[in-house]
Amino acid sequence: MKLSQKVKVKNILGLHARPATAIARLLQKTRSQVFFTYRGETVNARSIMSILMLAAGKNASIVITVDGEDATQTMQSLVEGFEQAFGEAAHES
Repeated sequence: MKLSQKVKVKNILGLHARPATAIARLLQKTRSQVFFTYRGETVNARSIMSILMLAAGKNASIVITVDGEDATQTMQSLVEGFEQAFGEAAHES
């Protein structure tokens, strides 16, 4: 199953090392392929360095694409993570 969804980066500092690490850890428990697309560039979301290279700042819109047998659960976990700023403080924009 292949799913795509747009999310907004809520972290004050954007997708920096801490949220990138949280994403990689979250994806260690999944089997699906996961990609992030931002400004026409698509990267493997399992790679911390690839996430950092997107240089997605606060309020950036990222498209998550998940493809695999656990796609629904993986997408739900990622969307919740983005909504909660991966545990960091996020202020209203």
